[in-house]
Amino acid sequence: MTAPPPRTRTRRPDVGALRASLGRWFDSSAVAGRGAGDAIDWVRALPFLAMHLACFAVLWVGVSPVAVGVAIGLYAVRMFAITGFYHRYFSHRAFRTGRVVQFVFAVIGAACVQRGPLWWAAHHRDHHRHADTAADLHSPRVHGFWWSHAGWFLTDGAFATRSERVPDLCRFPELRWLDRFDLAVPVALAGFLYALGAALERWVPQAHTSGSQMLVWGFFVSTIVLFHVTVSINSLAHRFGRRRFDTRDDSRNNGWLALLTFGEGWHNNHHFFPGSARQGFRWWEVDLTWYGLKLMQSVGLIWDLKTVPAWVMTKARA
Repeated sequence: MTAPPPRTRTRRPDVGALRASLGRWFDSSAVAGRGAGDAIDWVRALPFLAMHLACFAVLWVGVSPVAVGVAIGLYAVRMFAITGFYHRYFSHRAFRTGRVVQFVFAVIGAACVQRGPLWWAAHHRDHHRHADTAADLHSPRVHGFWWSHAGWFLTDGAFATRSERVPDLCRFPELRWLDRFDLAVPVALAGFLYALGAALERWVPQAHTSGSQMLVWGFFVSTIVLFHVTVSINSLAHRFGRRRFDTRDDSRNNGWLALLTFGEGWHNNHHFFPGSARQGFRWWEVDLTWYGLKLMQSVGLIWDLKTVPAWVMTKARA
């Protein structure tokens, strides 16, 4: 008699990994990252991909001046929160403010769907430590354009918040909550926009909008445009532009990106002297975030804005 052929074993899916990826949609710290891998976690990336696809719903919901106006307004308000607070305040401590204002702009920043304030600041501080080296997760020199633009943050290794990099921020429980439940504010914003559109459709029909239209334009389109403009500083501002200062990285000043990002495009300036709340060092370098911060200082909401010391400009190239 011949022996029966060996039974082939079916490879079971990694249920634990799937559960972890799904859990991190809702609670980013209760289920920690599984390691330092550089492979994209496609399960956890599904909401990110779905938001892009949702933008195509404009073909069905239509367009109205009200919906587009809300989308532009939310872009501007949230861009200021990212550049002025997530970046210049939480990451670089370029000015001081009170706990209430800190929390308000942390909430607005969380509405950008770019993770929580602690994760953002911790990663950015690491970026300045290792800019354009192998340890820089989004260096276009090392990893290429697409990875530096929209790949690195979907990996398991980039997921966890490195709390040891932001001990000054971790002492605030409200910031830790926003960081842990980083999906809460975006979901609340999406729900509010749908309700706003539905209310306008019912009580102000001349606005020609609806709940679904306001959701698509005000949340999905505005957020996706905001995201890609923000991360263009990683992918484009280290490739295209002028280098006023000799830095160890590839940072460049790019006026077009500065307009879109409210001043972040003066990236070579920033990498040479990151402690300044102003990134457009010359008067003609438009820095909308700086103007907004100056206005906030004038009414007492923030104070101790750090500016550019005179010695910095002596280091500029001729």
